[in-house]
Amino acid sequence: MVRAALESTGLVGEIATEIIATTGDKRLDLRLGVPGADKAVFIKELEEALLSGAIDAAVHSLKDVPGELDASFALVATLPRAPVEDVLVTRDPSHAAGGLAGLPGGAVVATSSVRRARLIQRFRPDVRVVEIRGNVPTRLNKVVATGEFDATILARAGLERLGFDLGGGTLIGPGGQIGGLSILNPHEFLPAAGQGAIVVETRAADPEIAEIFARINDLPTWNRIRVERAWLRALGAGCQTPVGVYTETLDGGRRLRVSTVVFDESGGESREAMTEGEADAPADIVRELKRQIDP
Repeated sequence: MVRAALESTGLVGEIATEIIATTGDKRLDLRLGVPGADKAVFIKELEEALLSGAIDAAVHSLKDVPGELDASFALVATLPRAPVEDVLVTRDPSHAAGGLAGLPGGAVVATSSVRRARLIQRFRPDVRVVEIRGNVPTRLNKVVATGEFDATILARAGLERLGFDLGGGTLIGPGGQIGGLSILNPHEFLPAAGQGAIVVETRAADPEIAEIFARINDLPTWNRIRVERAWLRALGAGCQTPVGVYTETLDGGRRLRVSTVVFDESGGESREAMTEGEADAPADIVRELKRQIDP
C-alpha cells in the first residue's frame, strides 16, 4: 500500500521492498497480553534494519508500535485510515446478532488483547475470556473449524485488508461463509490507539527520507493518531496496555472529539473521559483527558 501510494505521487527512482519477520511474527508462544510483556516485539528487527542502513523506512500497523519510540527513530507519515472498529466473529452465526449481547451465557471468547478482554468483561462478565495466538486464519480456524472457542474479536481493518467480506452479518472468506459477524460500536467498544492506521517509520536523522514520505501523509489520520499516541505517552502506556481511545474529526478536520477508557493493569474499575479540541493542539486535548481521568 505504501509503495503504491509513493508511485502515485510520481516519485522517480526505484522502490525496493523487503519483508522482515519480527519476533512477534515468529514467536507465537509469547504472551503479549500481560503486564511487563515486551512492547517492541513487532518492530525490533525492523528498527535494527533501519539503524544498519539495510532499509530506509519501515512500515507498521500503528497499533503494534509502542507509545514511546527511541530517539533514533521517527514516525513520518500515515496512509488514510481504515475502519477502526473491532469485529466479533462467532462459530454459531445466530450468536452474532446483537454483538456481545447475543453470546450465550458462559460462552468462551478468545483474544490476545488485554484491552479487548477487559471490555468484554465490562459488558459481559458472565462469559469466559481466554488467550489466543496466531495469525488471523489460525484464530478463525480455532473458533470456527475446531470449535475450541465460541467467538473471537479481531480488527475490522485487518480482516478487510486480507480480503474478507464483512457484509450481511456473516464473515465470508475465499471458501465461503466462515461464521457469524458483528461490527462493534466504537463509541462503546473503544479501539486501540492507532488501530486501522498504517505508519511509516524512518531514522530520525534522515530528513531527506522523511520528506519523500511526507508526500503521502494523510493529515486527518495524522492528527487523529498524533493525539492518540500522545494520550498513551501521558498514561505511560504501551500497545498492550488496556486503554481504548476513539477519535472523530469535527468541523472539516479542524477539531477532534476524543473518547477514552482506561483500565488498571492489575484490575479494578475503569475510568472514562471525553473532550473536544483543536486538531493542531494535541497537548491541550491530552491535558483535559488527564484532568478528567485523575481529577
